[in-house]
Amino acid sequence: MSDALSVAIQGERGAFSEAAARKLVASPAIVPCRTFDGVFAAVRSGEAAAAVVPIENSLAGSVLRTYELLGGAGLEIAREALLRISLNLIARPGTKLGDVRRVLSHPVALAQCQRFLADLRGVEAIATYDTAGSVKMVMESAAEGEAAIAGATAAELYGGEILAAGVEDNAQNFTRFYLIAPPALAAELRPRDAASIKTSVLFRTPNTPGSLFRALAVFALRDINLTKLESRPIEGRPWEYAFYADISGSGDEPRVTNALNHLREMCETVVVLGSYAAADS
Repeated sequence: MSDALSVAIQGERGAFSEAAARKLVASPAIVPCRTFDGVFAAVRSGEAAAAVVPIENSLAGSVLRTYELLGGAGLEIAREALLRISLNLIARPGTKLGDVRRVLSHPVALAQCQRFLADLRGVEAIATYDTAGSVKMVMESAAEGEAAIAGATAAELYGGEILAAGVEDNAQNFTRFYLIAPPALAAELRPRDAASIKTSVLFRTPNTPGSLFRALAVFALRDINLTKLESRPIEGRPWEYAFYADISGSGDEPRVTNALNHLREMCETVVVLGSYAAADS
């Protein structure tokens, strides 16, 4: 694995996705992208060799756009990591807490700080594209009374001052991230000695009674633990859905291989998104 692997992230430098990338890759060259679509486009175009994307937050739930893009990207999951999300109120140096009138941040971060924001009476919450990007915007703005909610790294990177630390409503705030890459590189990036392996699968069942029940039974019949199930609408087919499942075990294990072959017999589509080391929870 190259120490200079280029890794696309959604958001600016100092975003939580960058911290996750540094957990997943040694000394990555970060490629900031404004949107998730831009992240996947950067890998497809070769601007970045790989990407780190959030897939699920312990408070806010699944990151749906990541699921939608991952299904048709032709990329595989190489690794996953869990990151503790600690949020802070950050402003230009010299700003007092009582001076704050507008707070900028990503909508998910704002939602995770509702009680803190409610206590700041008369403050307007403004949704932006990124937590770290919000700090950058505040530092570049001439407007008075602006602050941002983001990680401490963003404050350090952009020269902001932390007015209040740990402002999230619940300290049990974690985000799960994937390291994704083209199949050949993903195979190189996967650890060889992982103690626990997960496999992620996309499948589409026929729109008939009992089809999902029968699909999930291929795992239950072989004592394979289903750790996550997510449904997303199929574009152009109203009220029909694709399913994303995480299961315990490697795609190389006979029971998992047999389950996936069984699944292919009854589904319109089955795509293995990768077998990878499960993050230490």
